[in-house]
Amino acid sequence: MDLYTYLLFPLLIVMARVMDVSLGTLRIILISKGLKKLAPVIGFFEVFIWIIVVNKIITGVSHPITYFAYALGYALGTYVGLYIDGKLSLGKVMIRIISKDDPHVLGELLRASNIGATAVKAEGRDGEVTILLSIVNRKELNKVLKRLNEFNPNIFYTVEDIHTVNKGFFGKASKNLKHK
Repeated sequence: MDLYTYLLFPLLIVMARVMDVSLGTLRIILISKGLKKLAPVIGFFEVFIWIIVVNKIITGVSHPITYFAYALGYALGTYVGLYIDGKLSLGKVMIRIISKDDPHVLGELLRASNIGATAVKAEGRDGEVTILLSIVNRKELNKVLKRLNEFNPNIFYTVEDIHTVNKGFFGKASKNLKHK
């Protein structure tokens, strides 16, 4: 058995693909969040790694295991890129809360935790509701959602990525949001 052909080369392909696809995933995420200056730099390294890997597969060992390694590296690279994005938690998100609860209580709960909130009266299927809009740093999202669910386990909300924000109040979530 040729150790290089059946183990080392496929392993190198998987590792290189994980690196270049992770970079590609991060590059796309950065562009979608409006962070356009870092994306071209990441794109350079992404394509550089990709060219080296493809060149080695075409000119080097062309055993079917190398194709499997290439596909496996791509799949793992996508997962790793999304995992890194989750850990970085870049950008801001908007939480849209639709509630029949007293909007003043819910608004004060958020504001007391240093989270800005804007209330809008609306009409839902079952009558009058309040829509609270809050824009928070993505790093703070889980704390805010945990606090909302403690307030009302049946509360309805949606979360959307925000591309651009101009002005406004974006205080860092205070210790009041932390689970007791």
